[in-house]
Amino acid sequence: MNSDVQIAGDPLAVPHLLPPVPAHPDTVAGFVGLARTIAADRAAWAPLVRYDATTRWYHRLRTGPGYEVWLLSWLPGQGSGRHDHGRSSGVLTVLQGELTEHGTAGPRALTAGTQKVFAPGYVHEVVNDSLTPAVSLHVYFPGLTEMPMHDAPHCSTAARETTGA
Repeated sequence: MNSDVQIAGDPLAVPHLLPPVPAHPDTVAGFVGLARTIAADRAAWAPLVRYDATTRWYHRLRTGPGYEVWLLSWLPGQGSGRHDHGRSSGVLTVLQGELTEHGTAGPRALTAGTQKVFAPGYVHEVVNDSLTPAVSLHVYFPGLTEMPMHDAPHCSTAARETTGA
């Protein structure tokens, strides 16, 4: 009896028969580009968005070698709490609405299309201070394994002096 390899030949010996190896980002610029590409494809992410009045809604949109992509929704008043992302770096992209990031440099408005890149250990809090819902995309590399919470909301100067952050 003949095997598939005997009949068709070894597919590894004929590279043109193999599907192309997907390109995966391996630099910060690559992950920023990935986030932009996903953000531009509104038809792919918009139907997935849900809103939850009790907590932020989130959905893992994609995973790849060494990264993951999350879609989050924020109703007015919802926030993340002051946190960092452990050993993960990230790219936060606001897809719709407006969010406020509270970091050690003070509050910063993040409007639709804004991207924020951060390194491991970066402490911040993200809040929807507006009157309309917001949607954001988060790319973490490596994939998010922890999100330690920190005291002192809004990363105020007093909080930094008290906690030594």
